[in-house]
Amino acid sequence: MMNKRMKIQLATTLVASLAAFTGATASAQSKDELYVASVSATCATCHGTQGRATNGSAVVSLAGMPAANIILQMKAFKDGTRPATVMHQLSKGYSDAQVVMIANYFAAQKK
Repeated sequence: MMNKRMKIQLATTLVASLAAFTGATASAQSKDELYVASVSATCATCHGTQGRATNGSAVVSLAGMPAANIILQMKAFKDGTRPATVMHQLSKGYSDAQVVMIANYFAAQKK
């Protein structure tokens, strides 16, 4: 259960991440592209903007990672076969279709 502070922090992160993802070209992006970017933005808190974790981070960068690898890892987090601190909980919040969208989004990002 999220407390008020966590909700505010998450909302602030989502807004900032979405702004960074969409940038000045938001008007040129389709509704579907904006949806994928906004769902993927939820990963930015830990994995960095556009999936680029900061140098020296213990968290893996998702940018440029093959989509199939991201999908397999998310499935492993969901079913509990891969240990995690929070990903086993977070992964359960995404549908299979959202996981595929997120994986394809990060696979398309430059490392």
